[in-house]
Amino acid sequence: MTTITLTVNGASVTRDVAPQTLLSDFIRENLRLTGTHVGCDTAQCGACTVHVDGRAVKSCNMLAAQAAGKAVTTIEGLAAADGTLHPMQAAFRACHGLQCGFCTPGMVMSAVDLVKHHGCHGETQVREALEGNICRCTGYHNIVKAVQQGAAAMAAQA
Repeated sequence: MTTITLTVNGASVTRDVAPQTLLSDFIRENLRLTGTHVGCDTAQCGACTVHVDGRAVKSCNMLAAQAAGKAVTTIEGLAAADGTLHPMQAAFRACHGLQCGFCTPGMVMSAVDLVKHHGCHGETQVREALEGNICRCTGYHNIVKAVQQGAAAMAAQA
């Protein structure tokens, strides 16, 4: 076992983990933050996307020990402490950018990363940026609309 300390959603966390523990498993099993979904275990679907030091990362493709000393934000950490949704979460709800909801946390985390680091310049850019996130229910139209609305709301907050 290895002892790791990291910050998750603003709180310091210290736990013993087996060296082979994936960050996705650590988040779900050790911390009980089940908004981070595991859909493929091969970094193909994007359902496990979280932010590590402010960048989107597929947590099924990273060891928990690699996150030691870093700041991790999960979907649960995006909303304000009072429960107010992050603008991107609110946009996904308003635009019906989900159906079953399984891919939604990863989509939202990837969308926030896109807007923060690259801006949002149109439908083509959003579709290309979300290529690593698979939704098996929708045609992506409402997801793209939600990302564009969320980007506008994030810009208005800045």
